[in-house]
Amino acid sequence: MGAFKEAEADVGAERDSKSMGDSDSSHVEAYTAPLHRKLKSRHIQMIAIGGIIGPGLFVGSSNALHLAGPAGILISFSLVGIIVFFVMQSLGEVATLIPVTGSFTEYASRFVDDSLSFALGWAYWYLWVTVLANEYNAISLVIMYWTDVVPQWAWIIIFWVFFLGLSMAGILAYGEIEFWLSLIKVISITIFFIVACFISGGVIGPQKIGFKYWNDPGAFADSINGVANTFVIAGTLYAGTEMVGITAGEANNPRVAVPRAIRQVFWRILIFYVGMMFFIGILIPWNDARLLSKESKTAQSPLTIALSDAGLGAGASLINAVIVIAVISAGNSSLYVASRTLLFMARSGKAPRLLGKINRAGVPWVALLFSNLFACIAFLSVSKAAGAVYNALITLSGVATFIVWATIEIVHIRFRNGLKAQGQSIDDLPFKALWYPYGTYGALAANIFLIFFQGYTAFLNPFSSTDFVIAYILLPVFVMLLVGYKLWKKTKWVKVEEMDVWTGRREDNRTTTGTGIVKGKEGALHKVKRIVVG
Repeated sequence: MGAFKEAEADVGAERDSKSMGDSDSSHVEAYTAPLHRKLKSRHIQMIAIGGIIGPGLFVGSSNALHLAGPAGILISFSLVGIIVFFVMQSLGEVATLIPVTGSFTEYASRFVDDSLSFALGWAYWYLWVTVLANEYNAISLVIMYWTDVVPQWAWIIIFWVFFLGLSMAGILAYGEIEFWLSLIKVISITIFFIVACFISGGVIGPQKIGFKYWNDPGAFADSINGVANTFVIAGTLYAGTEMVGITAGEANNPRVAVPRAIRQVFWRILIFYVGMMFFIGILIPWNDARLLSKESKTAQSPLTIALSDAGLGAGASLINAVIVIAVISAGNSSLYVASRTLLFMARSGKAPRLLGKINRAGVPWVALLFSNLFACIAFLSVSKAAGAVYNALITLSGVATFIVWATIEIVHIRFRNGLKAQGQSIDDLPFKALWYPYGTYGALAANIFLIFFQGYTAFLNPFSSTDFVIAYILLPVFVMLLVGYKLWKKTKWVKVEEMDVWTGRREDNRTTTGTGIVKGKEGALHKVKRIVVG
């Protein structure tokens, strides 16, 4: 719980260590030194958008369209998008005031119970290891568009080494790389939207498409069942929005950067996710055999299919190149979040101490290596149908996402209760969650509902034991982690009067309003640029 404390504690630790020998000092600092706070506002804003524009949006949307149809994916992604908005409001309120790298995992320990922090930390780490495995599997699928000479396992190894080397470069390098890669993704998707309008209207391609695929084969692939099946896909693809909470601990001015990134989440969800689902739904029929499904050995992105059918072969290859960039960006982000979560767990006694070691560049290299090794579950796709493995990984990470989001809402509710019990004014918060408590409680209820609802199709005739296990296995595992750690460590529920709502606060030299908005006027063009690019 005290892994990421104020700079004063870090300085004191450094002074004490100077009395030791150089080797002993270096050894101690490797396990106690704080992470470097070098991320700037533009980095955090682009990380916020880069975290949700990964290969899943380009490839996973293929499976979503196949399962639910064009209307079905609009419904599922819009509903989950609303949940994400309120989750981010809750996280933004706490992370702006208390920006620590442990983020909501540390908040769970301080505001609820240390056992919840233990279960949440390992669930969140597992989520990102699974997402990373998704990305290894996605690149091995997509790259088959160009060639199948190189075997799938070889591509996984190549990118495994590449991601690890990239993650070792340090936090500032990570921020810069993510900024430019995210910018490329934003520009590419914007161009695709424009081209999609021309294709649908018949300006490009052999025919005018309009909304004909909404009539034949239809707007829904499998009625409500298809919508239910795509909730976990939406959850997985939206996973990463909460990354802002993690990056806050390494930001040089979180009171400005975090609220700005949080406020833009709604517009980015509306533009990039709902917009993407809309366009692929009108350009491609949901029963197209080239879409990713359980039976797929390889798969093409819906964007690639749409451009190829319109006679834009070069554009299809360009989209595939963008997907490779998206994989690099998402893999970079996945390792970043997994390693930082593991670092907090190690330094708070919830994981082996060795995982809390960092190098002189402030990189938790042991946690990075450990996380990347576990992502080798991606090699399962070599021995089975890649589409079946991808579907299972998507479901598991989607359920983990809903568990994490529900816990964030619980943490936020407890945080507010603690402030009230200790006589702290809500008006003093640098950022306040919109529509509290209705949005927070509503998002909590929605996440709990989706945790159970997403797998109900396993009960349909005939009952699928495999689908049932994949859909619900994480629930008993999470409970066992929570209860087991509570019994082992004899942890206690944190009383609101004793809640630590002070450690980790930082005062910055920029003034913000009560909603986290930096004072000062800006033009309309600048507002559009800030929403889309950051």
